[in-house]
Amino acid sequence: MAATREDVIEFLKSMTLLEASELVKELEKIFGVSAAAAAVAAAPAAGTAGGEGTTDTEEKTEFDVILQAIGTNKINVIKVVREVTALGLKEAKDLVEAAPKAVKEGVSKEEAETIKQKLSDAGATVEVK
Repeated sequence: MAATREDVIEFLKSMTLLEASELVKELEKIFGVSAAAAAVAAAPAAGTAGGEGTTDTEEKTEFDVILQAIGTNKINVIKVVREVTALGLKEAKDLVEAAPKAVKEGVSKEEAETIKQKLSDAGATVEVK
C-alpha cells in the first residue's frame, strides 16, 4: 500500500526535532542535495528584489535565541529548554551540552526576551540575534 501525502505529513508531525534532523541528513545523503544550499541561494535574490539598502532600514521581526554557555546550574537550564521547546529530556540535554547552540529560531521579540530571561534566571548565558 502506497503512503499518501497526508500519511507522510502525519508521520512528520509525530517526529521529535532530533529525529527530523536525522531524517533531513539522511535525505540529503540519499538525494545528494543540501537543504542549506537553497537558503543561501535565495538570500541574495531576496536582498536585490527590494532594491539597495532596504534590508538595512527594515525592522527585524524574527529573532533567534542562542544559548552561549550553560553556567553552573545545568539541570535548571535543561528544564527551561524543555519548557520553551517541548523537547524530550535527552534532546534538551544534548542541546544544552552542545552550547553555543540555537534554542529557538524565528520567534517574536517578546518571546525571545521571555526565553532569554528564563534561561538567564536558570544561570545560562544567552544571546538574542
